[in-house]
Amino acid sequence: MNNFFRRTLTGAWIVIFILGGFWLHPISFLITGLVLLTGTQYEYYKIIASTGVNPRKTAGLIAGISVYILSALVAAAILPVKSFLFLIPLITLTMILELYSTQDRPFESLAHTFFPLIYTVIPFSLFPFAAFSRHGLESLLPHGEIIFSPGIIIGFFLLIWANDTGAYLAGISFGRTRLMERVSPKKTWEGFFGGISASILVAWLLSHWFGVVSTAGWIAVSVIISVAGTYGDLIESMLKRSAGVKDSGSIMPGHGGFLDRFDSTIISFPLVYLFISLFG
Repeated sequence: MNNFFRRTLTGAWIVIFILGGFWLHPISFLITGLVLLTGTQYEYYKIIASTGVNPRKTAGLIAGISVYILSALVAAAILPVKSFLFLIPLITLTMILELYSTQDRPFESLAHTFFPLIYTVIPFSLFPFAAFSRHGLESLLPHGEIIFSPGIIIGFFLLIWANDTGAYLAGISFGRTRLMERVSPKKTWEGFFGGISASILVAWLLSHWFGVVSTAGWIAVSVIISVAGTYGDLIESMLKRSAGVKDSGSIMPGHGGFLDRFDSTIISFPLVYLFISLFG
């Protein structure tokens, strides 16, 4: 199959999965976020393992999933914030277990076991806090008395896709000036400005539908997404280049893996959430 059509078909399924999962119901919202978190964290461990360092994948994934589940329960006001303290024995046990390992570089293993908790787990664990106890865009299915709105997440992904599309079209049409050639040779300044322009336009058109913040607020969010998302893509490219791999995975034909597809999300969403929390 032609690469363009394969990429387009896969992209359509990604859109359906993301919009459908996050928009349908609070339960599907949480499952969709958990799939993205687990996929990106697992691929990080796989990339690092290719360099000869063996992080504790099972313990790290259990910790990541635990952080996400606790975040969901705290965001939904089912558990108190102090429930995060239950992570302390889990993290401590992971460090103790390394004493019984025969690896030559145990601290590199621990470093790469825990780093994705910051890199991928925390960004996706903020998703429940962006949806529960918020008013705005309603889910497609009723959810009882729970206060819940997927508006921030839906708006975020629409803007990030607008940015990606604008950057791609401007890059292939006008791209001449390399943005950071040593890390990502294909990215150009023309593509960057095409992406930010498309994202601002979509924010202006759909801001009233998203709710939460004003039109000016959503335009500011679109700028944050474009700038931070570009850095997110460059950071993941730096990770792959340092490990000597082309793609983080192959689960999405034409798009690579979870990290390849959501690298801009994990850097830009925490900043978007911070902005909306302060000014929303």
